Amino acid sequence: MAYPLTLGAIAFCIAVVCGPPLIRWLKANGIGKKIRIEEPTGHSVKTGTPTMGGIMILLPIVGITIVLNIANLQGNTLIGRSVLVPMATMLTFGILGALDDIAGVRGANGHGMGLSARRKFFAQTLLAVAFAFILRYGLDLRSIAVPTIPEKIDLGIFYVPIAMFIIVGFSNAVNLTDGLDSLAGWTSAIAFACYGMIAFLQGQAFLAAFCFTIVGALLAFLWYNAHPAELFMGDTGSLALGATLGVVALMTGQWLLLPLVGIVFVAETASVILQVSFFKLTKGKRIFKMTPLHLHFELLGWSETQVVQRFWLAGLLAGMLGIALALL
Repeated sequence: MAYPLTLGAIAFCIAVVCGPPLIRWLKANGIGKKIRIEEPTGHSVKTGTPTMGGIMILLPIVGITIVLNIANLQGNTLIGRSVLVPMATMLTFGILGALDDIAGVRGANGHGMGLSARRKFFAQTLLAVAFAFILRYGLDLRSIAVPTIPEKIDLGIFYVPIAMFIIVGFSNAVNLTDGLDSLAGWTSAIAFACYGMIAFLQGQAFLAAFCFTIVGALLAFLWYNAHPAELFMGDTGSLALGATLGVVALMTGQWLLLPLVGIVFVAETASVILQVSFFKLTKGKRIFKMTPLHLHFELLGWSETQVVQRFWLAGLLAGMLGIALALL
């Protein structure tokens, strides 16, 4: 376990040093957050805060992973090269998120709201299909682990659509969660730490190292994203982290536990789905004051710090239970 933890510390040191110059560059180029007028009034002070902070998360992770796997790239060690799959997932979804962030800031679509939902979903789906096929036919993954059942269950042809759904679903789920200072960062760090531990217990040393490299980079990001945030991760970070979390879970075979380990992401997404569905069915009535769920609790009177701390505590407890179930 010393190796993954050391990589996490190295990733933290590299990323935290990158923070100040990145913030200065983003400010100089006018890449700042735009706040929706319907959000709680307290959010207006966040307008103009540099976004695309996901860059300081992604670059150290990708750089460290490539350097440490040069030998595997030249050889035939499948278990070593396999970690390049989540790395590629992170990089490609990060690029998609960056395009969305730039479109939102520059108004590339004419109204400054980023890429259209249809275009973004289409791109996410194409990427997810590609990585689902790589997992199935490149890494020969096709089963699911169920707690208390010794043998994994082979899903056959159903593995690809399920994998695609998980990748797209969690990419959007983390994106929806990224609305308060430190919320997406803490919940993502907890989830990756949990799956890093699961991978380590399975003997997947390379995957465990990759997960804790992500945790280290996320902790560095949280240094600047602590309330009041100096930097937001933007879609550059949230889309990449969500999709990568889905791929990591699929690679451990313990993706049945993902809704538990990522319980905050699931709750945030479910709140949006329920709100929209109920609004349409009842022609205007609402279940929550506002969605995603963290906005509902803010409007109930919780402070931003209370929402974030209570949500990540819930995520931590759920993650602990997820690791416990993975051991059964």
